[in-house]
Amino acid sequence: MQTIDEIISDFELLDDWEDRYRYLIELGRALPDLPPEDMTEETKVRGCVSQVWLVSETDDAKPPHLSFRGDSDAHIVKGLVAVALALFSGRTPSEIREIDAEGLFRRLGLQEHLTPQRSNGLRSMVARIKSDAEAAAAA
Repeated sequence: MQTIDEIISDFELLDDWEDRYRYLIELGRALPDLPPEDMTEETKVRGCVSQVWLVSETDDAKPPHLSFRGDSDAHIVKGLVAVALALFSGRTPSEIREIDAEGLFRRLGLQEHLTPQRSNGLRSMVARIKSDAEAAAAA
């Protein structure tokens, strides 16, 4: 999986939005599929028009680091899942709390090039990740 810095760099090299959409689809294709047993009502992200599943796991470190796995039934959305996972995975709850995901999405131009439904879904994913981080911090 690519790092968020690699994704940002690749996005900046692509001028055309058709190329950026293709890149998002490639990112989604590179994301491992979630096994069917992880695609449950509990892991489903609410607020997404497409189906999106997000699984969070914590390690035993103090503070814990969270890692995320995700999937979607839509190609571009699965690419957006890959961007979110690259942005948040491997971080502590306090690091996750401080990440300005909206700012990054604006920098990548996603806000103005996604449908309102996809933008809402992206916000729902980020809210779910931040909520899981808060739960891990409280545990």
